[in-house]
Amino acid sequence: MTADFLLIDVGNGRTKLGLATREAILDRRELPTREATPDLVRQTVAGWTFQSAFICSVVPAAVQAFRDALPNLTVLNHQTSMGIGIRYPKPESIGADRLANAVALAHLHGAPGIVIDFGTAVTFDILSADRHYIGGVIAPGLRLMTDYLHERTALLPQVELMEPETAIGQSTVGAIQAGAAIGYRGMIKGILEALKKELPPGPLHIVATGGDAGWIIAGMDEEISVDADLTLHGLRLVASLPIPPSDGLEPPFG
Repeated sequence: MTADFLLIDVGNGRTKLGLATREAILDRRELPTREATPDLVRQTVAGWTFQSAFICSVVPAAVQAFRDALPNLTVLNHQTSMGIGIRYPKPESIGADRLANAVALAHLHGAPGIVIDFGTAVTFDILSADRHYIGGVIAPGLRLMTDYLHERTALLPQVELMEPETAIGQSTVGAIQAGAAIGYRGMIKGILEALKKELPPGPLHIVATGGDAGWIIAGMDEEISVDADLTLHGLRLVASLPIPPSDGLEPPFG
């Protein structure tokens, strides 16, 4: 399969790869981030032909494997031309995935807005009406919280996350599921309410992404869109800009 771009979103647990044209993502694959080696990267993209590759990563140590497998790889950072501005005290400290999400929000959904990314951590990233990244919130991810509960207690089991039958748990598993679902949604709502109070009144575009986004948002009475490929779309949009990346790294190959 042939396309314009290879898009790579390196997360703490999994790395998502997408084969894309300027207009759409054609195919998707994954690999475990901790197992990433140049050979595994080459195996994962076997059969894909692309002109250039773009990556955003929250695991700096994992980037080298992709550099070795994909010469002249372009790495997204705060200096890359993205079609949005950054109004933030230390822009170099912003996670590249958060920037990619902000790009996708601006170009696909609109501004002002908020992206909620449900990963190992849940992040909230805010885009101003004039399309500038202005900051956000970081909180523990849902599975990080439930796994920690199991790891740090003698009697509480590790449970499969699903919708509880009742708020009053009738078993230990039911009680943990109720705490996870109801409690986590309460945290999300509370953070959103606080953010809205600090933003100018008016329409606000809110988009969720990440592994648990669909399940969490489905149980909330909020106008929130869900886009599982938001980060990859952000990379696709950056790659498609007519202005070449100005990140000081190697230009795209091809």
